[in-house]
Amino acid sequence: MTTESSRWFKSSYSSNGGDCVEVAADFAITRGIVPVRDSKYVSGPVLNVSADAFSSFVAGVRTGGLGTA
Repeated sequence: MTTESSRWFKSSYSSNGGDCVEVAADFAITRGIVPVRDSKYVSGPVLNVSADAFSSFVAGVRTGGLGTA
C-alpha cells in the first residue's frame, strides 16, 4: 500500500467555465500512468491513461493533429 497522493491540476488555459479536466501527472514517472478526472466531480471516477498515450495525446493537441469532430 502507498501513501502517495495525487497533485491535481487544470490547464492554465482553463477559463473556469466548468468544462475542464484535471490531471495528476506526478504519477507518470513512478507508476507509468496519468490519472484524469472531471474538474466538476473531484470525488467522481478517475480514468488512468498510460503515460505514453497521454504524451501522444498532448503532442497531437499541440500540433493540431487530432482534427475536429
